[in-house]
Amino acid sequence: MKKKCIVLFSGGLDSRLAVKLMKEEDFDVLALFFKLPFGIADEKTFKPFLKEQKVKLKIFDHTKGKLLQEYLKVIKNAKHGVGAGVNPCIDCRTFMLKKAKIFADKKKIEVIATGEVLSQRPMSQNKRGLEISRKESELGDRLIRPLMKHDIQGRKRDKQIVLAKKFKIEYPFPAGGCWLCEKGLKYRLKFLLNRGLNAEEIKLVKGYRHFVIDKKWVVLGRDKKENEVIGKLKTGKIIVPKFKGPSAVIFDKGNKEFFRKVQKLIKAYSREGSSKDKKQFEKFRL
Repeated sequence: MKKKCIVLFSGGLDSRLAVKLMKEEDFDVLALFFKLPFGIADEKTFKPFLKEQKVKLKIFDHTKGKLLQEYLKVIKNAKHGVGAGVNPCIDCRTFMLKKAKIFADKKKIEVIATGEVLSQRPMSQNKRGLEISRKESELGDRLIRPLMKHDIQGRKRDKQIVLAKKFKIEYPFPAGGCWLCEKGLKYRLKFLLNRGLNAEEIKLVKGYRHFVIDKKWVVLGRDKKENEVIGKLKTGKIIVPKFKGPSAVIFDKGNKEFFRKVQKLIKAYSREGSSKDKKQFEKFRL
């Protein structure tokens, strides 16, 4: 009977190679995917690969409900600091490894593997970060990083590409990753994480026009598509103007004076608005 292992699977090239390398070591592999709220890969993009490799998939969905709030708590209270954005990469990685360990223990699976590569990511994939996540997850020698055993390190992907060709693995090119790493979203995310977020509100984090007026969060659509998303929200107070202008959603209660300001905001960013009208609200941009 084959030994079993779990591979923490993101869907990218490195985690695909980790699956293949563990299969080459004659392990029965289970792919464990953490579905996170800030722009990580959709499982639809990699299910064909897992099917081809005859690897089962287990999904931990942290994009809604109690599991979302549990994850947001980790992000908000990063013990090991953040990167250029609000990305607590070491804490995030440790969180996933701890969850994987609990699951593995229940299933009596001894080995957990990842596609991590030394020096690939400046914060979490250096010697310090890798050791912290190993120690705090309490996995010890149960945690295997097979790409590092093949002397793969650094940001270049030359060796991974050679291996992918050898194993005839198709893989996606690197695309937009975790929003938490984006410098441009740093102050918006800091405000929103401190305020608190639910699954519906997270849909609006990236894109849109964000404002804090009288300490209240207001979001305007920038185009037809964003206006349509706002119109379908199941939370907040939605305002659709009668004139040609952006739809808005307000997530906090306010008085008449506050709503008067929001109406002026909507008009300022409508076709009727002037650059002077917009300028008075720029200091409230988030």
